[in-house]
Amino acid sequence: MTVQQGVHCTTAEQAGEAWDSLGCDLVAVKAQIHAGGRGKGSLFDPDSGELVMQGGVKIAKSRDAVLEYAANILGNRLVTKQTGAAGRIVSNLYVEAGCDIAHEFYLAILVDREERLPLIMASREGGIDIEEVAASNPEAIHKMHFDAEFGISWEDGHALGAALELDGDALQSFQLLLAPLVDLFLVADCSMVEINPLVLTGDDQIVALDAKVSFDDNAAFRHPERAEMRDLSEEEPTEVRAKEAGLSYVKLDGDIGCLVNGAGLAMATMDVIKLYGGEPANFLDVGGGATEEAVKTAFEIILDDENVKGIMVNIFGGIVRCDIVSRGIIEATEALGLEDPLVVRLVGTNFAEGRKLLDDSGLNIHSVETLAEGAQKIVELAGGDS
Repeated sequence: MTVQQGVHCTTAEQAGEAWDSLGCDLVAVKAQIHAGGRGKGSLFDPDSGELVMQGGVKIAKSRDAVLEYAANILGNRLVTKQTGAAGRIVSNLYVEAGCDIAHEFYLAILVDREERLPLIMASREGGIDIEEVAASNPEAIHKMHFDAEFGISWEDGHALGAALELDGDALQSFQLLLAPLVDLFLVADCSMVEINPLVLTGDDQIVALDAKVSFDDNAAFRHPERAEMRDLSEEEPTEVRAKEAGLSYVKLDGDIGCLVNGAGLAMATMDVIKLYGGEPANFLDVGGGATEEAVKTAFEIILDDENVKGIMVNIFGGIVRCDIVSRGIIEATEALGLEDPLVVRLVGTNFAEGRKLLDDSGLNIHSVETLAEGAQKIVELAGGDS
């Protein structure tokens, strides 16, 4: 697979040294964050909030330009379509050698869950506006499924390259790049490999100019080497803490915290909260075998979010007993001095004992029988849909 030479940098001085070592007349200075849309993003001073510069990917034709761009990117907050308004502080740069670009393509390998097969997607219309292409001109995106056991054949690569209107040396170069890319996707247990742009150079070579790779967390046990590659500064701290505690947590933008056992039940809980005018603050699944300690940790994680105005607990007692969950709720409420409204719905194993423990606790806990009743109650107590 052909890629450009590049240097990872964390300071403007290192970026200048990268210019020297690459020995090019032109380089790309790229902000490195866990989000796409960097080229069209905006950089803001994290203290004043003032706009510093447009674009997190810049082309520099001199050492001074590299130093200027690096200084404007590093330490500032990059806001893109994928980061949301909060943006991400940029701590890493990649300075990459320039390339003679004749045409930009798009290429991605991902999992098609409907077909239960890996899928290759490619388009002649690559670059920073690929999302608009997918929405306005979907026929411009060519798709090819393949069997994970066998990968792709040379003929498959030829057919896809021909669909991209490649021929001669360019087509052969594409085939030579595609095969190892598919191998990477399969061997590394990826959930997505995206090359955007994939470029055709002036001498008919195909080069992977920029990439995004996502791994399947369910296969992490097969890849201990990934731990060394993690950049915790790019991850939500509460999500990291939750993962270490064995909890499934995703921070959202609402103000009603959710504590549920089971991913499907958690999704249903969030949907019903939205149905009654509320906005979930998180997805949090404590799992089927939740302990009192896990419940307490889950409460602490939820309350780390300053936006939370109330908490909805929805437990279906199967493996986990509702009375154990209730003890965890009571312990967490007392230990954390919880003042936000708390609504609890328990059904399943020992639910009667669990409800009695909550009712006899003397704490400001509202016990309900149905999910709809619970959602209405927590939305009301947390301030409604205002």
